[in-house]
Amino acid sequence: MRSNFLKGLLTDYHFANMSKLDILELSDNSLVTLAFSQNWVPPFQLSHIGLRSCKLGPVFPKWLETQNQFLNIDISNAGIADMVPKRFWANLAFQEFISMNISYNNLHGIIPNFPIRNIQDSLILGSNQFDGHIPLFLRGSLFLDLSKNQFSDSLSFLCANGTVETLYKLDLSNNHFSGKIPDCWSHFKSLTYLDLSHNNFSGRIPTSMGSLLHLQALLLRNNNLIDEIPFSLRSCTNLVMLDIAENRLSGLIPAWIGSKLQELQFLSLGRNNFHGSLPLQICYLSDIQLLDVSLNSMSGQIPKCIKNFTSMTQKTSSQGHSYYVNTNGLVGNLTYDLNAFLMWKGSEQMFKNNGLLLLKSIDLSSNHFSGEIPLEIENLFGLVSLNLSRNHLTGKIPSNIGKLTSLDFLDLSRNHLVGSIPWSLTQIDRLGVLDLSHNNLSGEIPTGTQLQGFNASCYEDNLDLCGPPLEKLCIDGKPAQEPIVKLPEDEKLLFTREFYMSMAIGFVISFWGVFGSILIKRSWRHAYFKFISNLSDAIYVMVAVKVFKWRHRG
Repeated sequence: MRSNFLKGLLTDYHFANMSKLDILELSDNSLVTLAFSQNWVPPFQLSHIGLRSCKLGPVFPKWLETQNQFLNIDISNAGIADMVPKRFWANLAFQEFISMNISYNNLHGIIPNFPIRNIQDSLILGSNQFDGHIPLFLRGSLFLDLSKNQFSDSLSFLCANGTVETLYKLDLSNNHFSGKIPDCWSHFKSLTYLDLSHNNFSGRIPTSMGSLLHLQALLLRNNNLIDEIPFSLRSCTNLVMLDIAENRLSGLIPAWIGSKLQELQFLSLGRNNFHGSLPLQICYLSDIQLLDVSLNSMSGQIPKCIKNFTSMTQKTSSQGHSYYVNTNGLVGNLTYDLNAFLMWKGSEQMFKNNGLLLLKSIDLSSNHFSGEIPLEIENLFGLVSLNLSRNHLTGKIPSNIGKLTSLDFLDLSRNHLVGSIPWSLTQIDRLGVLDLSHNNLSGEIPTGTQLQGFNASCYEDNLDLCGPPLEKLCIDGKPAQEPIVKLPEDEKLLFTREFYMSMAIGFVISFWGVFGSILIKRSWRHAYFKFISNLSDAIYVMVAVKVFKWRHRG
């Protein structure tokens, strides 16, 4: 009866005569409320309890404490805001259950360390408010999700004595862990998925992580890790995802990431302090779908061998894909989901499952890359997002960039690109974000296309760029200039002759207007020469006094 848009109130009255009820599956009926009386004891023992997204809370359902034979229980997202009763945990020690999902509630308190050893599949306790120490019995699960809680001590759980043979997935992300990451990963022989992201870990990445030979996903994003990527990680040759972005890691990007980790599909190194050039071995990653080295201090040229990113040369497919865990026959096929973070349309967003598989992205923004955009980028037909902004790139935009018809996001802003906007760009009809601003582009923005639909800010600060949506108009494909008045040749000669004639006449009139008057009128002539005589006498006396004072001072 799951996912049937059921609604209404269910009470103990509706189940009073169901003594043989074995499976209760009402998941994903968010309008169903189970309101059993506080002291009700069901007449049945369930093997399967599926009440995901039903309304059970806010108090933890007391009738669940009477169920001690279930194999699977899912009460996630059920609106429970309470402590899990100790009796519920204690019952787990005496039953052989397969999986339990109590995530996405507001459960809180400390999980007691009961000797539970018969977990055959998964414990999903994420997105609650559990705190304190992580109990050791949880090491016995196959999939363990403790993400988005308030745990703060990882050392006692990770470094306890004994090898953990069957823990395949461990998610401790979004907790309150701090200090160094414990360096005891050799205990976890089968670990396939490890997520320690979004904590406050510091120090170096432990070298013992290199002993996780089955590891397919390593997520250490958003911590305070420092120093270089440890050489030991080159042994993790099964890695599909490596996300160490948003730390304080430094040094060169090691060449062995490309030569040894050739299964990588998602590589996130952004927001660190890496420097140097991209190693050419990075082009060995033929399956790469997401490459993010943004916000570092990388330099050099973008390697032309990016044409070897075979996965990006293929159109995206909406066909689902799962990542499998090899349990050596212990249980059936186990799958896990991958998720990745990417700056998308101005904000950091998380892509998960099929959404992630549809995304093929290169982000080299906010570095010091120079040289031209390699023409080989035109062969990455499946590329959905390309961000080369805030670098020192020169030359022209590749003329056939329009071949990238899957592009939804293109940012080439704040470089030194020249030339015109290629007409082929008009062929990308799904382009949702375009930014070519702050370059040295010129010519007319291709007209009659969706390129006019973008805001003018996408093209601003390109002095020789013209046409809609810019206010600067074009004439014959070039920016319109201020009109210049040109005179005919005969008018130029006439203007020159008249100009010099007027100068001569003006000089004659001015000269004879002053000196003619002095010559003709005697009183003016006497006054003029008297003024000159008095002026010369005053100058002579002033100079004589200055010389006399200078000699006596010496």
